[in-house]
Amino acid sequence: MLTATLKSLLSRKLRLVLSGLAIVLAVMFVSGAMVIKDTLNRSVDAQFSGAYEDIDLYVERKPKVEAQTADDPAVVPPVDPALVETVSRVEGVERASGLVLAEGARAIGKDGKVVPGTGGPRYGGSWRGESDLINLREGHEPRTDGEVAVNAGLAQEADLKVGDRIGVLTNEPRQDFTVSGVFGYSGDRDSIGGEQTVVFNEPVAQRLMLDGAGGFSGVRVGLAAGASAETVAAALGKNLGADYEVLTGRELAEKASDKSRGILDMMSTVLLGFAGVAVLVGVFLIINTFSIIVAQRLRELALLRALGASRKQMIGSVLLESFVVGLVSSALGLAAGIGIGALGSNLLAGSTDGLEVASLGVPASAVVTAFAVGVFTTMLAALFPALRASKVAPISVIRASTGPEGRHRKQTWTGGILLGLGALLLVAGSLSSDGANLILLGLLPAFLGVVLLTPLISRPAVHLLGAVFARSVPGRLGRGNSARNPRRTAITASAMMIGVALVTAISTVAASSEDSVTHDIRRDLKADLVAMGEAGSANSASIEPAALDRIAEVPGVHHLAAAVMDTAAVGKENQPVAAWRDWNAAREVLGLRSADGSLETLAAGTVVMNTSTAEARGLKVGDTVRLQLQRGEERTYRVGGLFANSTLVNGMVVPWADAEAGFRTGQPSQAYFQLAGDADESEVRSRIETLLKDSPEVTVQTREDVIEEFSGGFAMMLAIVQALLGVAMLIAILGIVNTLALSILERTREMGALRAIGLSRGQTRRMIMTESVVISLFGAVLGIAVGGVLGLAVAHAMEDQGVTRLSLPWGQMAAYLIGAAVVGVIASIAPARRGARLNVLAAVNHG
Repeated sequence: MLTATLKSLLSRKLRLVLSGLAIVLAVMFVSGAMVIKDTLNRSVDAQFSGAYEDIDLYVERKPKVEAQTADDPAVVPPVDPALVETVSRVEGVERASGLVLAEGARAIGKDGKVVPGTGGPRYGGSWRGESDLINLREGHEPRTDGEVAVNAGLAQEADLKVGDRIGVLTNEPRQDFTVSGVFGYSGDRDSIGGEQTVVFNEPVAQRLMLDGAGGFSGVRVGLAAGASAETVAAALGKNLGADYEVLTGRELAEKASDKSRGILDMMSTVLLGFAGVAVLVGVFLIINTFSIIVAQRLRELALLRALGASRKQMIGSVLLESFVVGLVSSALGLAAGIGIGALGSNLLAGSTDGLEVASLGVPASAVVTAFAVGVFTTMLAALFPALRASKVAPISVIRASTGPEGRHRKQTWTGGILLGLGALLLVAGSLSSDGANLILLGLLPAFLGVVLLTPLISRPAVHLLGAVFARSVPGRLGRGNSARNPRRTAITASAMMIGVALVTAISTVAASSEDSVTHDIRRDLKADLVAMGEAGSANSASIEPAALDRIAEVPGVHHLAAAVMDTAAVGKENQPVAAWRDWNAAREVLGLRSADGSLETLAAGTVVMNTSTAEARGLKVGDTVRLQLQRGEERTYRVGGLFANSTLVNGMVVPWADAEAGFRTGQPSQAYFQLAGDADESEVRSRIETLLKDSPEVTVQTREDVIEEFSGGFAMMLAIVQALLGVAMLIAILGIVNTLALSILERTREMGALRAIGLSRGQTRRMIMTESVVISLFGAVLGIAVGGVLGLAVAHAMEDQGVTRLSLPWGQMAAYLIGAAVVGVIASIAPARRGARLNVLAAVNHG
C-alpha cells in the first residue's frame, strides 16, 4: 500500500506542487515574522547591552501613572537630593550620585523644525562624565547655563558642530543654547538604539526636565569591591520602601530597549496576519485539490479496495500524500521565511540609525511552528477527501472514472443552521442598545454558514454571471463547465471569497469610521483654523503659552481654545484626560452638546466627560471619581456634566489649573481659532504662523486640512488590507489554476470531441478563460456581499468608539471585482494553453 501511495503521489507532482504553494506562502510568513522578531530583538539587546555599563544599580521613584505606550512615557517623579546621602550609607555601596535623565528634550534644527527622530527616544539630562561608555569626541561638557552637549547621532542628523546655536523644547518653551561638545559611545557608536540626547549642566537639566524641583531622575549607585548587586538591591529596597524601584544596569538596558520594540511587534503582527489569510485560503485549495484527485482516481481506488485494501488503508494513503506535500511545502516555506527574515531585518534596521543587525537567527520555535503549521494544515484539509476515498465501493472498478456529485445534505443542513444562528445573533445585537458582544459572537457562525452553503447557490450564480459571456459558443461552453460541478466550483471560488470578504469587511469598517469622523468634524468643529502636531504626535507637541496670549490679541480672532492632553489613572486603569485654557471658548469652537448636568463652568474639583467614558466607568452626574495625575497626589473630583460623544474631545476634562500642576507639561498641544465673520482667513493665518515660529512642532491648518489629517489615519490600515488581498488573490490564482488543470485532465476526451467537431484553439482558450473568470467573479461577488454585511455589523458594534455612520466602500468594491476578473484571466493562461494544444486523436481515445 505504501508503494502504491508513493507511486500515485509521484504521478501527480505538478498538481500537488500547486496546492503546496499555498502552504509555502503561509509558512513563509509565519517563519519570516519569527525570524525578524528574533534577529531584531537580539540586535536591540546588543545595542543596549552596554548602555548602562557605567551603572551598577539605579534607584528611582515609581511613576504615579504607568506608561501606555513607548510614545507615551510615564513621568518618573524626581527624587530628593537627600536620598543620595541615604543610599550612600547602605552597606555595599561605594559611591552614589544624582542623575538627571528624562524623555522630552526635542532639538530644533537649522530649518526651524524639530529634528526628525531616528527610531529611539529623545532624552534630556545632566552630564554623566566620561567613562568606558561615554566619550567626548569634540569640545567639552556643558559648563555654563547657556551650553549643551549632544550625542553624535543627533549632531549628524541636525548637521551640528561645536559652536553652533541650537533651540531645545522641553517642559518649558523653546530656549537656545550653544553646542559645547559632541559625545559618542563605546564601540564607535553615534547613538544607542536611535536615541537623541541633549545634555545640560545640572541646574539647567533639573529646571527644564524636572520642573525645577532641584532633585534628580534617579540615583546612580557604584558597588564596593566584592559586593553583590542582588544583596545591595535588596537592602536598598528594604530601606527605601515600596515607592522606590531599584534596577541593575542590565534591567535599565532592558527597560530602555523595550521602547524600541514597538515596530518589531507591529511587523510581526502584520506578517502573522498574512500567514493567517494564507492558511485559511490554502485550506480550501488543498481540499479542492485532493477532492478532485480522489474523484479522478475512483477506478484506481476501487481496484485497491477489490484487492483487499481496508478503509483505514485508504484514509492512510491519502493522508500520507498530504503529509509528504505538507512536509516538503513546510521546508520550502521555512527557507523562504528565513530569506524574508533576513531582508526584513535589514530593512527595518536601516530605518533606525545606529542599529546594527545581529547575525541572522532562526529560533527553534520558528522551525517547529513552520512544520507544525504546514503539515497539520495540509493533513487537516486532506482529511475530508480521505474519508470520501475510504467510502469508494469495490464495484466502482467497472464504472466511469468519475461519478455524479452527491447532494451533501449534511453540509447544507449544517450551513443553514450556522447561517441562521449567526444571522439571529447579528440581528439581536443590532436591535440591542448594548449588543456589540452579540454581533461579534455572530460573525463566525454566519461566515461558516455561507461557506458551507456556497455549493447550493453556485450553479444559479455562475449561470447568472456567465450570461455576459453567453453570446458566443466558447462563452456558453465555459459557463456550462463552471456550473457542471457546483461543489468543486464553490470550493474553488471560496478561496477568492474568503480573501475578498476579509478585505471588504475591513474596508467597510474603515469607510464607516472615516465617514463618521469627517461628518462629526464638519458638524461640530466651529474653528476656522487649528494649530496641532502631525498625526502620531498631536498630543505630545507643544505650543508656547505666551504666543497664544499674543494671538488672542490678533484682529479677527474671535475665540481661542487651547488644550493639553495627558494620561491619568483611575485605580489601576489608565484614563485619557484633557484640560482647556478657556473652557467656554472650547465648548463653542468644538460644538460640544450637553448630555446631562452642566457644562457651563468647570470649577475647581469638578470634572466633565463624554458619555462613553461615563458609561465605561459607571459614573453619572454628581458622582465622585479619584484621579491620579502624572504629578502630585491623587485628587477627588465631582462629575459636573456629561457631553455627547465627539471625535474632537474624548475622556475626562479637568480644570486648567490642575493641568498646570499635575500634567506631564502645562504647555498646550492643540489650539483652535474661530475667526470673526469679516476676518481675512489667509491674513490671520499668516500672523498666527508668525507668532508660532518658536513652536515648530505644530502647523496651522484649515478645517478641511484637519478633516484630511484625520482621514489620512486610515490610509495605513487600507494599505495593509490591500496587501492582504494580494496574498489572498495570489492563492486564489493557484486554486483556479489547479482546478482548471485537473478539470482539463478529467475532460480530456470531451475536449478532444469538441476539437474534432470544429472548436478552434482560440475558441478552446476562450472557453477555459470564461470558466476561470466566472468562477473568480463568483467568489468576488460572494465575498463582497458577505464582507459588506459583516463589516456593517462590526461597524454598528463600534458605535461607542465613535462610529455613528455606516458606509460601504463602493469604489474599492468595484476595484475588487475588476481585480477578480483580472485574476480569472491570469489564472486561465496556463490551463487554456494546455487545453488548446491537446492532440485531438489522442484526446478522443483518452481512457
